[in-house]
Amino acid sequence: MVNQNRKNRLNSEQYASLKAEIAAPYRGLRQFIYIAFGASGSIGAFVFFFQVLAGRDVESALPSLALQVGIVALMVFLWRWEQRRQQSDKSSNL
Repeated sequence: MVNQNRKNRLNSEQYASLKAEIAAPYRGLRQFIYIAFGASGSIGAFVFFFQVLAGRDVESALPSLALQVGIVALMVFLWRWEQRRQQSDKSSNL
């Protein structure tokens, strides 16, 4: 039998972190993507909103504004869904 060194053992925080990563791989990357796309959609919605408000190219700006608002809404939905899954994972592990 091989004896483990004390250095090689994981503390409880590291073990919990690795266990969470195994349960939901790439969660941090997904959350970063939600934030990045949501911020991009917000900036785009801001630009198109003021373009519509100014009355410039309303025919092309209005569908673009709707698309940007839809992207922001989708990212908010996905973020909340991810948070609910994370909370349910934490509560089931206790």
